[in-house]
Amino acid sequence: MGKTAPPGTAAPDVTPVNAAHLAAFADRLAARPAHTRAAYLRDVRVLAALAGAADLAGLSARELRRFLATLHGRGLSGRSLARMLSSWRGLFRQLQDRDPAMTENPCAGLKAPKSVRKLPSALSPDEAVRLVQISGDDPLAVRDRALFELAYSSGLRLSELAGLDAERVDLATGEVRVWGKGAKERIVPVGAAALQAVRAWLPVRAGVANADPKALFVGRSGKRITPRAIERRLADWAFRQGLSRHVHPHMLRHSFASHVLQSSGDLRAVQEMLGHASIASTQVYTHLDFQALAKVYDAAHPRAKRKGAK
Repeated sequence: MGKTAPPGTAAPDVTPVNAAHLAAFADRLAARPAHTRAAYLRDVRVLAALAGAADLAGLSARELRRFLATLHGRGLSGRSLARMLSSWRGLFRQLQDRDPAMTENPCAGLKAPKSVRKLPSALSPDEAVRLVQISGDDPLAVRDRALFELAYSSGLRLSELAGLDAERVDLATGEVRVWGKGAKERIVPVGAAALQAVRAWLPVRAGVANADPKALFVGRSGKRITPRAIERRLADWAFRQGLSRHVHPHMLRHSFASHVLQSSGDLRAVQEMLGHASIASTQVYTHLDFQALAKVYDAAHPRAKRKGAK
């Protein structure tokens, strides 16, 4: 009698020949952790099902490419397909070891299709305005109003918000100097609503920022606010303000970029304000004149209209 395949190794419609291939592959994986072994076997069972009556050992690169396209069409992501392709390569290495006449691994030159990068969700302008219009004179409410207005006004990263020092905000010029990724400094305009909120927070902050006098945003203890605390407060206020979905800090950053871009169409200005490298993810920066950048910002951002601006 032939060797019995381990439970779950072969799919119901797998041919006896392919079942034997899968059983041998399962033996080869015996020393692997159980979850790793299960994932590999699950992936090669998919291959066996796609192969149907064809012997796995005889599959060509062209057929495997067609299988990948079929799975991609069913909605599998590029990451899932890359993992699956890795499992298939392991199976074909096993087949090569068992059959010296099999000189090439048909998976050798194959690459999984890349996943389309999913952009984070953005709030609508109405949702963003509702979120940042926090009422109340409680110190935390005053702080949170300044915190979220600044995040939405200037598109700051979560780490940049938490790490911002009070001296980095220039209320006279309406600018904030930010140390971004790669220790690169950028200057970003601050809208009128955010400036007003920060002005209201500063005297409150002066009475509590004893543990960290440099930090712009502090908690009740006087210590610099943590990124996790910002996330919790934002989610809590989103619920209280009646937003029907979970809101996280990067959503405010993405909303800033989306709303300015939709209004202005100036991709380079948005890129500069976000502190990104080029759209192609290179390290080439666009060098815009700050006054021109601020003009685009003032004209486009929903919360940037300064009093008296035309």
